[in-house]
Amino acid sequence: MWPIFIASLVAMGIVLERLWVLRRGALMPVDIRNSCEAVAQSSAAETDIISQRGMLGEVLAIALRQGSERSVREEALRQQGQRVAHYLERNLELLGVIGMVAPLIGLLGTVIGMIDVFGALMLHGAGDASVLAGGIGQALITTASGLVVAIPAIIAHRLLLRRVKAILIDLEGCCDRFLAASPAQPLRANARAA
Repeated sequence: MWPIFIASLVAMGIVLERLWVLRRGALMPVDIRNSCEAVAQSSAAETDIISQRGMLGEVLAIALRQGSERSVREEALRQQGQRVAHYLERNLELLGVIGMVAPLIGLLGTVIGMIDVFGALMLHGAGDASVLAGGIGQALITTASGLVVAIPAIIAHRLLLRRVKAILIDLEGCCDRFLAASPAQPLRANARAA
C-alpha cells in the first residue's frame, strides 16, 4: 500500500503543478496574442517589455533579438518552440507512468496477499470459510487502491496533454502571424537597395 500511497501523492502534485503552469492567460497574454503582427515591428527598447509578457512574449522577444530577417527569426522560433514544448510537457510522462503502474502494484499486492492466504490454508486447513473470504477481501484492497490512483491519473494525463497541444497550436499560430509580418530581407539591405 505504501508505494500506491506515494504514487498518489506524486500524481496529485504533478496535476496541481501542471494546472498552475498551464494557465493560458499567464502563458499567452491576450494583448500579446492579439498583436503578434505589431510585435514583429517592435524596436529594441520594446523587446525588453515584450519579453516580460508570459511565455509567448519571451519567445517572440528572443526572435526579435536575433535580427530582422524572417529566416533568422524562423530558426529562432523553431528552437524556442522545442524548448517550450519540453517545458509544457514536463512531468506528464511520469503522470502517465503512474497511471499505468499503479494497478500493477495493486495487483502485485493482491497476489502476495493471496499467496499468504493459501499458505495459511495449507498449514491450518480450510476450517472457517469466513476467515478465508476475509483474507481474500483483504488481499483485493491493494488492487482497488491501485485502480483508484490509476484512473484519475490517466484521465488527468490525457486532459493535460490535450491542454498542452492546444497551447502549442495557439503558440504556432501566433508565431506564424509574427513571421508573416517580419521582413523577408534585412531592413538595412532594403534601405541600401532603394
